[in-house]
Amino acid sequence: MGEWMQKVQEGVRHTTVFFEEAWQELKKVYWPTRKETYAATLVVIVVVILISIYLAIVDLGLTTVIQMIFD
Repeated sequence: MGEWMQKVQEGVRHTTVFFEEAWQELKKVYWPTRKETYAATLVVIVVVILISIYLAIVDLGLTTVIQMIFD
């Protein structure tokens, strides 16, 4: 019974140390402000839209060329 209890206590101790170290690491993280988050989100949305438009144009062009070859 003593060995089992010792393993449980060791597991609890390891878990406690893990969460303490994780909390210390989270304190080191640079958290962006709301304004920075909105700006970054806007940039991502604009880039996704531009790439989507570019790929749609390339797809349309390639489809047209392939259709001209087969006709």
